[in-house]
Amino acid sequence: MQGKKGIIGAGLLIGVIAVILVRFGNPVNMGICVACFIRDTVGGLGFQRAEVVQYIRPEIMGIVLGAFFMALGKREYKARGGSAPFSRFIMGMIVIIGALMFLGCPLRMVLRLAGGDLNAIFGFLGFAAGIIVGIQFLNRGFTLRRTYNLAAFEGYLFPAVNVGLLILAITAPAFLFFSTQGPGSAHAPFVMSLAAGLIVGMLAQRTRLCMVGGIRDVILFKDWYLLSGFLAILAAALVGNMLFGQFKLGFAGQPVAHTDGLWNFLGMALAGWASVLLGGCPLRQLILAGEGNIDSAVTVLGMATGASLAHNFGLASSAQGPTLNGKIAVALGFIVILAIAYFNRDKSTEVTIKGGVKIDLPSN
Repeated sequence: MQGKKGIIGAGLLIGVIAVILVRFGNPVNMGICVACFIRDTVGGLGFQRAEVVQYIRPEIMGIVLGAFFMALGKREYKARGGSAPFSRFIMGMIVIIGALMFLGCPLRMVLRLAGGDLNAIFGFLGFAAGIIVGIQFLNRGFTLRRTYNLAAFEGYLFPAVNVGLLILAITAPAFLFFSTQGPGSAHAPFVMSLAAGLIVGMLAQRTRLCMVGGIRDVILFKDWYLLSGFLAILAAALVGNMLFGQFKLGFAGQPVAHTDGLWNFLGMALAGWASVLLGGCPLRQLILAGEGNIDSAVTVLGMATGASLAHNFGLASSAQGPTLNGKIAVALGFIVILAIAYFNRDKSTEVTIKGGVKIDLPSN
């Protein structure tokens, strides 16, 4: 599935899948949200105790396993890692804290726009601004150093963990937590959600779908390949929402959203800055982890930890708006990301963009 037609087709199908998942039970404008679903999953495991967001989301496991099976089938699976693992863990935490200030990952940001939620405009502007700031550090030699080839078994461990989570979700032992109200209680049938995740994982693996990479490539190279996939998601979800009566235009009263434009902007600016330094958005990190990239697996563990902290310490926003603790956490996140970006510059690899020539940027 190569070329712009392939990624547009994949985006259209993912947009339709997101609308169908909402139609069959997922929260409105949350057909697929990596940040929200990781938060729900760690809640289901008991790592955070917010009773309204606890459910092991099979979409997450499906995305990872879909990417894993596709990479194996296409002989693109390769275990690798060792590139600044602790920095990646910290940045994974920061990405999710920023996303939960906004209440959604980049994919949900697009789906919120498709549902008529105008608050997502501030999120998009912030996300783009964060990526622009991150690009300045990429151009000045930011690097998390090289990765190393690892034994194949090392790469199998993350998909194996996801299989284990699926088994837990199916068997539902007593130590798991399941929301009886709120967003965590709203979900499509298990098999449908798992199938949707598998399809999204396979499509994203084949097309390299990534919102961060899309905006980065448009800014640097005027290359619309990756971003065209998300524009297709927006178009398909918009049409689907209108057909199913799930479209509601405005700022107020939007589902799982708040109207504080400044903190929607700042939350996604933080997520965008950290994501471009990591080399991919939360969805891309799941895909890379499924392909055997241990650095991305560590990043996902950081995101899971960040989701736990966000709800255990009152950092995540709600429909009533951001919390004071959340605002402090986002401010501290900017300081930490600035330090990581500054102290990981390698002046010997500093680059400039001239004449539209494409260069190799630090990326997974």
